[in-house]
Parts: sequence; C-alpha cells; structure tokens
Amino acid sequence: MNVEDLRYYCLSLPQVEERMPFGDDTLCFCIAGKMFLLIALDCSDFVNMKCNPDRAVELRESYVGISPGWHMNKRHWNSVYFRSDVDDDLFLELVRHSYNCVIASLPKRLQSEYEML
Repeated sequence: MNVEDLRYYCLSLPQVEERMPFGDDTLCFCIAGKMFLLIALDCSDFVNMKCNPDRAVELRESYVGISPGWHMNKRHWNSVYFRSDVDDDLFLELVRHSYNCVIASLPKRLQSEYEML
C-alpha cells in the first residue's frame, strides 16, 4: 500500500470528501463532514484511522505496524504504517472499518443517508 493508492481507494468510497483543514501538509478524508482518515503529507510513513476501541487494542497487540493514533485520541484512532506487517487487504479493510465507525457515530436520522460498507 502507498499514499497514492490509498487516496484513490478513499475517494472511490461513497460520498467521501477530500479536505485539507489543517493546512497543505495534512490530507483528510471525510464522510458526512467527519474525518475517518488523515495522512501527514510531510511524513507519509503512516495514516491515522478511526477504530472501534476494543478492536483498536486487539489490532495494536497483533500488528507491529499498528499503534495508538499519533496526535489523536488514542482510544478511537490508530496509526497504521505503510511498509509494515499490515498487508494491503487488511489496510483496505481498516479503511472501510474507519468509514463505518464514522457513519455509526452519526445521529440515527442521518445514518440512513449513508451507505455502510
């Protein structure tokens, strides 16, 4: 997995928006105006993704390439490293999980407007 392939994958998901709210060096992908994935372009060794807290702990214990989210709420965010023991299939599954976590956190009346993956 690399930054460019990950970017194209994120943009292929339904209703995803690409933003740069923190300046030119941080790329964010959002659903319903809420971030589900961030990439620091000046240090693109990893991405931050939302994660269910219980699953976040399990993943951190199972993979060297997954750690608590750098500069994020460590309970709800993981940093997932490129060029690590996280293979492409798991990487993409974690992107979908992050996307779904954001949709699940929306008010019930808004959730039906978005497609869970």
